[in-house]
Amino acid sequence: MTPSSPPDWPSRGVAAWLLLVVATWPWPGVSESLLGLGALFVLLAMLWRRYRDVLPLASREAWALCTALFLAYWLPEFFSAFDAVDRAASWREVWLDLRYLPFLLAIAIAMDTARGRRWMLTGLAGIVLFWTMDALLQVATGWSLGGAATADRLSGIFGAGNLKLGLALACLSPFALHWAGKRNTAAWLLVAVALGAAILLAGARAAWLSYGLVLLCSGHRRFGLAKTLAGGVLGLVLLVGGGLFVSDTLATRFQRSAELLQGDEAGVDEALSGRLSIWKAAVGMARAHPLNGIGVRGFRDAYADYAGERDFFLSRGEGPALHAHQLLLEVFSETGVVGLLFWCAGVWIAWVAWHWVGEAARRRSRVPALALAVAAFPLNTHLAFYSSAWGGAFLLLAGLYAGSLMARSEDEPGSA
Repeated sequence: MTPSSPPDWPSRGVAAWLLLVVATWPWPGVSESLLGLGALFVLLAMLWRRYRDVLPLASREAWALCTALFLAYWLPEFFSAFDAVDRAASWREVWLDLRYLPFLLAIAIAMDTARGRRWMLTGLAGIVLFWTMDALLQVATGWSLGGAATADRLSGIFGAGNLKLGLALACLSPFALHWAGKRNTAAWLLVAVALGAAILLAGARAAWLSYGLVLLCSGHRRFGLAKTLAGGVLGLVLLVGGGLFVSDTLATRFQRSAELLQGDEAGVDEALSGRLSIWKAAVGMARAHPLNGIGVRGFRDAYADYAGERDFFLSRGEGPALHAHQLLLEVFSETGVVGLLFWCAGVWIAWVAWHWVGEAARRRSRVPALALAVAAFPLNTHLAFYSSAWGGAFLLLAGLYAGSLMARSEDEPGSA
């Protein structure tokens, strides 16, 4: 290691902490505590090293890109809080989300060395495979580390009260497929099928689309487009057929999805589980507050004022929707045009950074880039990006992308 080389042990130490944060996603309270305490420690360590004028733990370019992406996420909620429908909740979210800046910078530290990147990529793959095996165990026995299968869909280690298994697996699946693909084609196919079965039975249709995009991109690079599409159709038929045999709930979800073909508004809203009503309310909020929106996390408070007479939820005596279930509508309704401009600026910066670096940097960041693109794919439904659970997951992927793209050290030949 030359005097100007980044030290290796901080990268591995931070990577271990980040993997622990991800591994505890099924228990949000634990995960959030680990994230907050770790981010505070990283911030203090960075200030101390700056005071001692010690060699930075990541490149200036990585920290600059992470900071830019953080600001594209955070500034919309800051400007939306001034006249939010629930100012207390919005300002609380604004100050709480400041922890994501040292969190992103910590990811840049973890991804700055070849060994740190290997720890992160292999660790994330291991977590995904462990969650997948636990979910398939629940299919076979009715039990998993998350408890008994009491929900209307596969819940796995996340448990029946936290139905995020499908989306978590889908958005982290590029890491598992990358790890398997480094071994051989048979391993890639086995992991792809196992993940597909777990995601399908988890029942979240947004996760089905996300995983389909992952398979299309990953398979295209390995087999070519024609073979990927042919294999995808065959795999889909087998998985769906097997899933319908195993799960009556899955059959119900397919039947509900088929109601999209009826063409009438009520059928479409039923098929989308009320998403049409939610999106109409979100558009109404955006029109009424076009500049800076209603404030982050204020969707539930404003929902009744913008819901239609035949709203899917209120007409059934249910409570208001909690968020817009779509990235663009969430940003537009809660942070307005100002928020949309900042998010577009973030996308533009990430795109420019991709074309600014060399081919080696693009190659080592391809897996995080795919995961990030899938998580934010605009033609899909989403969890709330300004919630602690999904916001942290999204920014983790953004940090992995930025950190790997702007890392100082190259990958070792033959590294996984």
